[in-house]
Amino acid sequence: MRQENRTNLLGLVLLMVALLSPFVIYTATARSLVEIWNSSETFAHGYIILPISLWLIWRKRQLLSNTPLVPYWPALLLVVLAGIGWLLADLGDVQVIRQYCFVALFPLIVVTLAGWRIFNVIAFPLCFLLLAVPFGDIFIAPLINFTADFTVTALQLTGIPVLRNGSSFAIPTGNWSVVEACSGVRYLISSFTLGCLFAYLTYTSWKKRLMLIIASLIIPVIANGLRAYLIVMLGHLSSMTLAVGVDHLIYGWVFFGLVMYLLFWVGNFWRDDAPASETAIRPDLTVPTSVATLLGSTGAVLLCLAISPLTVNVIERANYNPHAADLSAFHSGWERTASFVEWQPHYLPAQAELDHSYARDNHRINLIIKYYRNQTHAAQLISSSNKMNVDDSKTWVNNTQSDLIENLTRSGTTRPISIHETQLSNATQHLLIWSMDWINGQFNNSHIAGKMIQTFNKLRLAGDDGAAVIICAPFSENPEEARAAMRSFLSTDFDAIETVLNTNRKR
Repeated sequence: MRQENRTNLLGLVLLMVALLSPFVIYTATARSLVEIWNSSETFAHGYIILPISLWLIWRKRQLLSNTPLVPYWPALLLVVLAGIGWLLADLGDVQVIRQYCFVALFPLIVVTLAGWRIFNVIAFPLCFLLLAVPFGDIFIAPLINFTADFTVTALQLTGIPVLRNGSSFAIPTGNWSVVEACSGVRYLISSFTLGCLFAYLTYTSWKKRLMLIIASLIIPVIANGLRAYLIVMLGHLSSMTLAVGVDHLIYGWVFFGLVMYLLFWVGNFWRDDAPASETAIRPDLTVPTSVATLLGSTGAVLLCLAISPLTVNVIERANYNPHAADLSAFHSGWERTASFVEWQPHYLPAQAELDHSYARDNHRINLIIKYYRNQTHAAQLISSSNKMNVDDSKTWVNNTQSDLIENLTRSGTTRPISIHETQLSNATQHLLIWSMDWINGQFNNSHIAGKMIQTFNKLRLAGDDGAAVIICAPFSENPEEARAAMRSFLSTDFDAIETVLNTNRKR
């Protein structure tokens, strides 16, 4: 028995070493998590996820102490797959997938070194760690649209006239806008996190847990629409003296707290009694684990963890291009003119840029090319930070966005091009913007497909060159005026744009 205790103690020490090793091997990924927690109030809850998980594991300490560690070698394949996922995400610089793969390593290490029996005991606390990953930005735009739709509809049903422009709207007493802070994504993430924890602690039935978690996703979305409506009504009825400043946010969080209290209060009526006892796996019913097995499994895990970062380092060095990009060779068939617009897209820094205005046959357009090479997270083509307009812009208002296919006809041939179209307006001007992504010789407008192309090109050591091609034109009332100008420009100059991009790719 004493020898078995020493073996289990050694296994526990090795397990702790293996669980700490990702923080050393994947330091940059761990740091990126903390940086987002620090910089975003939406994801600041990430700091409490690990302490909660440790507390949940501590509650199972008696059962865990009586359950021996039995390494499960097939789970090593899952560690390898998580490493491959991290490698591909790192090559494509898809930060959220890279972070999920990093966090997923911890439950997989437990399965591999401690076995399924121990993992089953603490499966929820280990999987709960995944909620530390900052995820949810993708829902901001649809949540803004839903909140704006809900608020405008509710105001109209109340009998208040509304004039809407995108996510902004005006009522007789003042102007309102649904921005990122009003989208409700913070409420949604907080509600889901609390809902998962409440369901785990309150129910033993998976059906009840699932229903509570679904409710924690639906209710905050609807509640946020109601919150926005009540805020606007409060401002309207007080002649814009209430709910138009900091109190706007305070009322929102008070309302959210009340909604969460009601959700959990109602959910508590169906709580399950805790099981009378939990039995450990008797050591004499398992095959004794040898010291050699513990050392071998730990060494194998550490080796698998290290392979992906080392491989990425080799690939990045092979793809590095020391030559500077140069767009000065581009020459348009149109006459170059002085700039006619003060608008600029909000993109991460590029290695080379071109920003020229042109005119021809009463048409005016502005061409912007941003060329990226040796991309990093702070300077890359495909990023959620790259936008045509900042959300809180005081000058420009987003009117519409859409994707379309333009058939460019040149020299008797027709070529379909995927384009993202954006309409912006300010007090004096309307702009129509067409944007396209060029990635190593291919035009593409899907961010998912673009990241896949970038990753594949880096795997075959073809570099990571990419460029944003952005064309804008003014219009007075009908955006078709601007479309006609940009079609005319692309029909004459698209080949020249593609040539200068491809020339840089070969450098």
